[in-house]
Amino acid sequence: MNSHPNSRCFFGLISLLLMAAPVLVHAAKITVQINNPAGGSVTNAGVYATMLSGTPPAKPKREISIEQVNKEFVPLVSIAQSGALVNFPNRDAIRHHVYSFSPAKTFEIKLYSGVPSKPVAFDKPGEVVLGCNIHDNMIAYVLVVDTPFFAKADGQGRAVLDGMPAGEYEVHMWYPGGAIAPPSQKIKLGATDNIDVKFTFSSKLLALRPPSAPVSSSGNTPADGK
Repeated sequence: MNSHPNSRCFFGLISLLLMAAPVLVHAAKITVQINNPAGGSVTNAGVYATMLSGTPPAKPKREISIEQVNKEFVPLVSIAQSGALVNFPNRDAIRHHVYSFSPAKTFEIKLYSGVPSKPVAFDKPGEVVLGCNIHDNMIAYVLVVDTPFFAKADGQGRAVLDGMPAGEYEVHMWYPGGAIAPPSQKIKLGATDNIDVKFTFSSKLLALRPPSAPVSSSGNTPADGK
């Protein structure tokens, strides 16, 4: 018996839709909980995973921004893949002089307002400590890593590494200012695994941001750049 023309059109349309539908790509995920010696959560800690076998998928190296707001760097802690371009917009009504003497990135942007004409390329892995040559209390930290799998702990000490292909990884911890990190952990991931990992620091962690500088009656510290 011959099929109805409308039926043939219907099944043909379904076939085309199925062919055009995106293929769902499953990826693994690691959820990391970071605690201090007393059992409390640690914020602003960095987590990154290096692949021990295979080749990680390429991820675009994005630009990030570290702003200056009310004589503070915002955010206080950043993590970026090596090669990332970092912008330093000055949102204050005064000038800043941003610099770093860190081996991973030595640079300076002399007294300026607004947005510098070019971002700074952070092209070597390591910790970069930022300062302002005018306002000594301004400080920020950037961890540069040679992997696309990284995250910063949130207010509950939780960081999520997602979009990870199957393979064997080594998961590392970092906390700014030279803190001794817990030992790294090796993890084997299946294509759709969701694994929970816990790190606990063994020593007390220092406050990252120093007390605010005294403010004069004009609203500026005495050494403010004009």
